[in-house]
Amino acid sequence: MPCSPRLLAAALILVAACQREKPPAAEAPKPEPVVKYGVRVQAGPMDSILLKDYKPESSLVVPRTPITKARFGVIDVHTHSDMNRIKTPEDVDAWVRTMDEVGVETSIVFTGALSEEFDRQVALFRSRYPKRFQVYCDLLTENIDAPDYPERAVRELVRCYEKGAAGVGELSDKGFGLQGGQPPRDKRLHLDDPRLDPFWEKCAELRLPVNIHVADHPSCWRPLGPAQERTPDFQHFNMVGKDVPSYEELLAMRDRLLAKHPRTLFIACHLSNQGNDLAALAQALDRFPNLYLDISARDYEIGRQPRYAAQFLARYRNRVMFGTDMGRDKEMYLGWWRLLETPDEYLPGRVWWPYYGLALAEDVLKPLYRDNALTLLTWR
Repeated sequence: MPCSPRLLAAALILVAACQREKPPAAEAPKPEPVVKYGVRVQAGPMDSILLKDYKPESSLVVPRTPITKARFGVIDVHTHSDMNRIKTPEDVDAWVRTMDEVGVETSIVFTGALSEEFDRQVALFRSRYPKRFQVYCDLLTENIDAPDYPERAVRELVRCYEKGAAGVGELSDKGFGLQGGQPPRDKRLHLDDPRLDPFWEKCAELRLPVNIHVADHPSCWRPLGPAQERTPDFQHFNMVGKDVPSYEELLAMRDRLLAKHPRTLFIACHLSNQGNDLAALAQALDRFPNLYLDISARDYEIGRQPRYAAQFLARYRNRVMFGTDMGRDKEMYLGWWRLLETPDEYLPGRVWWPYYGLALAEDVLKPLYRDNALTLLTWR
């Protein structure tokens, strides 16, 4: 039925009225400009670069001190046969040639082995180079719930000692215990477990130093993401969300161990994973005379705080030893010498931040490189 002119006109008037009353659409607010350090940030092609791929080439031109050999003969107190890919006598020969080139007198080798495998590695390293290598044995962790476990662990320790073991380690507890794998909490063997008391006392009796890896870098207990301190290369070490004690709890286990066994010499590797807080580490050293350190694999800790780290190493010059834990490539060793011996700045590093040379004085460098190891370790 056709619409009347009167109704059509009324409808048009109504539509016009509604349009007049409808508020205009609000304009989207313009984003505030981002200003960082006085510079307005603008979009560009670098916005698509992933953090893991960002490797800036520095234009900084600074002095570079040529280093071809360590200033003093070095004892490397932290190496691994597996990490260094040592399987044959030829591998050992190649390693010794590199040691000669860079100035390493002796390497302490963590075999991670017991029984026949330990005996094999003793022969591999010491049959032709008895003065260039010292070998450490592992800790027996089989059937730890059996009543005779403490006795078996001590018995194997003594057997390894008789075969040539000069120490024990690296014994690592990052939260899952000493056995390896990820056993349930009630099945884990931690460093302060009473079942290990006879073992630690036997180490003291035999004068066998024990290298312990307690916890891990504290960043492992912080969430992964843009605020994570270390680069993605280290993300597989992260402990967030895993069924492990906290970083603080693991350090407390270390302290209970040290207090309970004052006669045993413990070397906490990697600056006891407290290289980020040298004041707290100093308190531990002051409290426990049987605690010693190695600096292995913590070049990035001392290299980012060179003045403070140099002061720390000077203060505790009789308590800290040199170690690598970074393979056996020649350039790796030379990088350590440059970091410790020179005042060079903005050195390339393994993590995110550049390093700065510590330029250690002779009376600090020599104990770090060799004298402390000669005094503290057992030589066989």
